[in-house]
Amino acid sequence: MSAFEHDGEESTLVQPAGMSAIRSRESATITSLRVKHIVMWNVRSDTPDERRRSIALVKNGFESLQGRIPGLIVVEVGVDHSRIDYACDVVLYTEFEDQASLDAYTVHPAHLSLRDQLAGVRTARHQVDYHHS
Repeated sequence: MSAFEHDGEESTLVQPAGMSAIRSRESATITSLRVKHIVMWNVRSDTPDERRRSIALVKNGFESLQGRIPGLIVVEVGVDHSRIDYACDVVLYTEFEDQASLDAYTVHPAHLSLRDQLAGVRTARHQVDYHHS
């Protein structure tokens, strides 16, 4: 505990239990933490059948990357069933061993080939990458 003065009165600052452990984790290098990479798309489609085909292309393509890219631990592809007008059509959830694995994935030939195949399929793309210990 540490003491400080406030308005002429001495008060005690209490450090919550576990705070030092949190600070220790924060000081760890971010490159050693698992990385989650989440991407959401809307697909180009004029008909329900075209939408289904486009979604299947995205889903099958990303699922085919499992086991082919070093450091790619988890691949999960979800298809929206809500049909809410502001929802994305497809979400890709992936986990990588570390930032270096995600960086390698972005230039991996299998990923680049799939990205090129999907270039005309998507109309919007949103991405979030974050570290998770």
